[in-house]
Amino acid sequence: MAENIKKNKELLKSFGQFATAKYCLFLIFSIIYLECVLRFYTLNIFWGRGLVYIILFSVPIGFLVVLLSSLGDKKVNVIISGVCLFLITLLFMTQIVYFTIFDTYFTLYSLTGTGDVLEFWHQGLNGIKAGALPLFFGALPMFIWAFWGRKWVADKSIKFRYGLGLLIAAFLMQFIAVVAVNADDNGVMSRRYLYKESFVPRLCVANFGALTTYGLDLKNLTLGMGDTVGVKENTEISKSHVPQNVLEIDFDSLIAGETDEIIKDMHQYFSTAQATAQNQYTGKYAGKNLIWICAEGFSAWALDAKKTPTLYKMANQGYVFKNFYNPIWGVSTSDGEYTTCTGLIPKPGVWSLYKSGENYMPFCLGNQLQPRGYTTRAYHDHTYSYYHRDVSHPNMGYNYKGVGNGLELRETWPESDVEMMEKTIPEYINDELFHTYYMSVSGHLEYTFVDNAMAAKHKDEVEDLPYSSNVKAYLACQMELDKAMELLLKELNKAGKLDDTLIVLAGDHYPYGLTNEEISEINGETVEENFGLYHTALIMWESSMAEPVIVKKPCSPIDILPTLSNLLGVPYDSRLMMGKDIFSDSPGLVVFADHSWLTDKGRYNALTNEFIPNKGVKIPKDYAKNTMVHVNAMFDYSAKILDYNYYSLAVPQNITAHSGTVAPKLTKEEKAAKAMDARKNQVQRDFKRWNKSLGQ
Repeated sequence: MAENIKKNKELLKSFGQFATAKYCLFLIFSIIYLECVLRFYTLNIFWGRGLVYIILFSVPIGFLVVLLSSLGDKKVNVIISGVCLFLITLLFMTQIVYFTIFDTYFTLYSLTGTGDVLEFWHQGLNGIKAGALPLFFGALPMFIWAFWGRKWVADKSIKFRYGLGLLIAAFLMQFIAVVAVNADDNGVMSRRYLYKESFVPRLCVANFGALTTYGLDLKNLTLGMGDTVGVKENTEISKSHVPQNVLEIDFDSLIAGETDEIIKDMHQYFSTAQATAQNQYTGKYAGKNLIWICAEGFSAWALDAKKTPTLYKMANQGYVFKNFYNPIWGVSTSDGEYTTCTGLIPKPGVWSLYKSGENYMPFCLGNQLQPRGYTTRAYHDHTYSYYHRDVSHPNMGYNYKGVGNGLELRETWPESDVEMMEKTIPEYINDELFHTYYMSVSGHLEYTFVDNAMAAKHKDEVEDLPYSSNVKAYLACQMELDKAMELLLKELNKAGKLDDTLIVLAGDHYPYGLTNEEISEINGETVEENFGLYHTALIMWESSMAEPVIVKKPCSPIDILPTLSNLLGVPYDSRLMMGKDIFSDSPGLVVFADHSWLTDKGRYNALTNEFIPNKGVKIPKDYAKNTMVHVNAMFDYSAKILDYNYYSLAVPQNITAHSGTVAPKLTKEEKAAKAMDARKNQVQRDFKRWNKSLGQ
């Protein structure tokens, strides 16, 4: 016994040659601690099985960092250990600030748009301020290392046999963690599926930790989201004799002639997908003008009979969607536009709208309506190249203008929706047929009277409201949108076009610039954060409606495009979109970024992996699991449509409305030059605004 104790002491002493036990334990516990801080702050979760996996995945990372910090002499090891811990801490702090601002996690692909994000540097400062407490706790390991940790670092280079042992231990622990996850195949959506076959940042952080999520993010970017070939819908092909919203696509020939297994699987999947039938609303607005607005930060909380009377009227006197939800996605506004304009789910970890600019997009309404005699224009009252809209919007069939690209507006932040209407309405109001798409900006955060010019503009008009300052500021900047809509209706009426125009308006996301407490304040009661936070209004209105039409089916922005295609009577294939015509007899389904979902039968919370049936509703056997299979397939095949440019493979161009007038492709040099010009212009505008704010 004494001899064994002596050997163990000698082993521990030799271990101290490359890293003391204190340093190794400190590093591992620091990583686990940072994971817990982020998880608790962003998701309000601490305990649970996910914490076990976070520990399992954190240990090998700690071992590897210890190994890296033990390759040189004392000075080198201290530098390496400090840099490693600093970078790990920075990753967590970045996520805290980013989540504080955008209510979602930062992904690696977002680095490609760092220049665009830095345009809102002042919001970053506000995010640091709002997240000060978790940032303070997150910095504690660095403080401990600065005072004591350096003393624990190895004095000299590690011996080969111990370094090899540490490396083997790291791989062994990683292997155990991966095996454990792959064996966890329980629940409505298993952790095995989440780890191996999908990429859902919110759930990955909750179940595996942020550092492992970065690894899955990298895998997603380089290799895709896992091989889910063979996933099928639990549906049957319709036997109805009612005409379907489908195109004449010979899937049998496509399957027979395809050698790529993934694309063949896509052909098979869509050939058996349930199409929607035409209905009493099919072609109801054929030959009508269409104005479609994606409104920044718009929500049902912005509707007020006195403060926003035009929006209130349109929301309550047109089609009234009682169960419309607007989920937030990974790239907030850009993904909000993508779901609205394409009827597809954004791919996690990429800028889907920008990437779609390289693809054939025949079902976007600009491409659908242009060859039918419509003039198709799109406008944005902020920098035209932000989120690369100068690539995506022309590809959707629009003649696109934004600030710096033909639309000149006063230099404020945010810019004025009213001024945008004043400048753009004359461009199309006298056209025989027009479809105009707007992406507004007046409702953008920050929701203060200091940082938001539109809120300041209407400050006096909201002073009488019984709300806190930030809530008043939100309503004030939404008043600018209301004034813009008032002007639009007035000009349409003056030109004799009001009765011939369908107007559609939905938000890009809920106003995450307000805290949940502030949203509860305007909501009148505590808002339910998993689903209630996203319950909002969809405006679909035309002036000749004698009375409102109440729609109770659950729906979301991915349903808007197929609904409009049906209303306008343009040919499209309902099998090739994830959204469905709201007026069809298809079951209502709303899906959220973390794979949560709700239907008329109940709701599934992915964070808790729990299905909650609605009261008094009979639930079919395996309903939740079957619906989950369908939801996961929606995410998977949406990503593949984007990745493989699937419409170009399956949809013959001669049977669609696509005009082929996509903007010419630019070379890399031309794109870089345009981006540089846009950045210079924006920097100049930001500098002028900054000087002006200093002067005030």
